[in-house]
Parts: sequence; C-alpha cells; structure tokens
Amino acid sequence: MAKTAIAYKEKMKEISVLSLICSCLYPESRKNILGDFEDMDIKPINKRASGQAFEVILKPPSPTSDVAHSITSPPKRDISLEDIQKKLEAAEDRRRSQEAQILRILAEKREHEREVLLKAMEENSNFSRMAEEKLQVKMEQIEENRQAYLAAMMERLQERERHAQEVRRNKELREELMP
Repeated sequence: MAKTAIAYKEKMKEISVLSLICSCLYPESRKNILGDFEDMDIKPINKRASGQAFEVILKPPSPTSDVAHSITSPPKRDISLEDIQKKLEAAEDRRRSQEAQILRILAEKREHEREVLLKAMEENSNFSRMAEEKLQVKMEQIEENRQAYLAAMMERLQERERHAQEVRRNKELREELMP
C-alpha cells in the first residue's frame, strides 16, 4: 500500500505538468483517458470554471510489478554474546555517566544555593551592623547636642545671675549714695 501511495504521488506530479502541456497545445485532441500507467488510469471529469478535475483509478498490483518494486532489507548479521555484552556494558557506562552528570549538576545547584544563602546572610549582617552603627552615631550626636544645650542654658542662667547680682549691687550702691 505504501508503494502504491508513493507511486501515486509521483504520477500526480507528472500528470499535472503533462495535462497542462497537453491542454495548452492540443485542446481538441483529448481522449477520455488521459494516461494509462502500469498501476493507474486517469480520466478527465467535466471541466470546471476553477480548473480541471481528474479521476484516478488505481489498478490492483500485479505480481510482476510487485517483484520489480520490492526492496530487500540488508542481511542480518549474527550477533555474538560478546557483542551483546559490549553493548550492555556501553549502555551501563552511558547510564552511569548520565547519573554522574545529573549528580554533578545537582551538587553545583546546591553549592550555588549555599553561596547565595551565605551572601544573603552576610548582607543581612552587614546591614544590621551598619544600622546599629548609624543608630549609635545618631544617639551620640543627640547626647552631644543635649549636653551642649544644657551647657548653654547653664551659661545663660549664670549670666543672668551675674547680671542680677550686678544690678543688686548697683542698686545698693545707689541707695547708699542717695541718703
């Protein structure tokens, strides 16, 4: 059946070119059967506006044509026990190498995951340390500012106290001078 289908496809290619040439050169000299090939007949069906139509009739395969188209398979060689064992060992080696490759890939992935985890932990640690240092610096700055503010307030209070004493002394001196 496969041989017939292949032959059919090849003949259809030939027929389309042949029918085009024949219809262009000899439009009036067409017979009812366009072609008679060894395994098919081709008859035209009424011509249509969209193109031509053909009916392809496949003939049953004849015993002579079947012999001509038969393809022989290459002769099978005898396979020895050693050949079979070599093939099995080669297959086992391939399986082992594939398993080793898969294990190596998995190990690389685990190593990469471990490196990523360590890097994330290190970055987290660095971030925490930096945040703690910033907070410490900020707290020290706040304490310094507070101490400076308190020192300035004390200085102003002392200045007022000195001024008040000076005013009192001046007042006493004035009272002593005025009697």
